[in-house]
Amino acid sequence: MVYVEASVRRPQMITAARRAMARDGVAKTSMRSVAAEAGVPLGTLQYAFRSKEQLLRAVIEDVVDEITRVLRQSAEGEAGLANAIRSGIQSFWSTLVAGGTDLQTMQYELTTYALRASGQEGLARWQYERYASVVAEWCQHAAHVAGETCTIPFGRLARLIVATVDGLIIQYVCDPNPSRSAEDLDAAIAMLVAAAGVRPAAAPRGSS
Repeated sequence: MVYVEASVRRPQMITAARRAMARDGVAKTSMRSVAAEAGVPLGTLQYAFRSKEQLLRAVIEDVVDEITRVLRQSAEGEAGLANAIRSGIQSFWSTLVAGGTDLQTMQYELTTYALRASGQEGLARWQYERYASVVAEWCQHAAHVAGETCTIPFGRLARLIVATVDGLIIQYVCDPNPSRSAEDLDAAIAMLVAAAGVRPAAAPRGSS
């Protein structure tokens, strides 16, 4: 067998896990099936990920990284927080939702699997904490660069964004309707921008 560096092998195994989970479902995907999908011995997979929970965490982190890349590529920070919310959500939707629902279905299965599996409840909490953390950092960066702030904490704004988009995704997964979803997404973005209450940051004392 050709030797492959662990730094290369690990992402390959995570990608294989995502494929297997999207195809077979999270609950039915085993360490053995992921090893077969990746074309590696089971022992190699277990060396990198000692348990299914560790593998699931790696899959969630990989999805979070993908979302982060989409948000960072969606808009220039100098355009302000309102524009970041609008362009970021639209880019996320067109890139990770409208093109196919397998990824989103897998994410929901990850959540329900963790909530139902004994001792795994913390994984579901961590999953949504990571989603909200990425969105909060993205919003805060856009506001800071543009010299803005918002009327609610960035953490709360992020949770509202995640919850709102999450609900629209569930509806789209159950009943894909591009035109209706586009209208609903526009309305949701307008509500989120209004909730943010974007305003110029206060000038430092003594500045003119």
